[in-house]
Amino acid sequence: MGMAGSVMPYRLLRMNFLAKPARIFLMRKFERGELLNSDLKYSGVIVDLEVDQVRIAGKETVREVVRHPGGVVILAEVGDERIPFVRQHRYPINSDLLELPAGKQDPGETPASSAARELEEETGLRPLFLEHVSSYYTSPGFCDELLHFYYSNQLEETTRTPEEDEDLEVEYYSLEKALEMIPRGEIVDGKTITALFWLQNRKNGQKL
Repeated sequence: MGMAGSVMPYRLLRMNFLAKPARIFLMRKFERGELLNSDLKYSGVIVDLEVDQVRIAGKETVREVVRHPGGVVILAEVGDERIPFVRQHRYPINSDLLELPAGKQDPGETPASSAARELEEETGLRPLFLEHVSSYYTSPGFCDELLHFYYSNQLEETTRTPEEDEDLEVEYYSLEKALEMIPRGEIVDGKTITALFWLQNRKNGQKL
């Protein structure tokens, strides 16, 4: 997202599209290609890396694929409509980020149970209900991670139990304040930005 300039509201974009003369779009089926060979180059704690040789439209090429177990992100609102965020250091980008509580889905967990566990571990808040908002692929060009987005505004306080390798701080901001932090570059995490704009649309009576 750009740091400057105005963005046309989603609903206006959608209405303008629907206002155009109706046309029928025929969706053609794209070819995945023929798998010639798959080589597991790395198997780690969180991800695996496969390098596949494929033939597409008669031409051989390589596809590098990161296999991920899936993840969750949780937007919660406490009684005064403040939102809990976590601030932590992200090693791959060598930077501290302010994000919504999130994490990977552990073996045997459903997405909802993962979301409840991550929220309680990182913030000490246990959701009494979870609303599934959407699930989406984060980086489908090279990774199969499916991220499940949940919302809750019914919570009870418990105790934070972050994992041993997690060093994070919990911070609370109103939706208005958090939205102001995006163009200033204080919130740059994609899943967090997506969730905040979703909540803004909901409070404005818009449905995505």
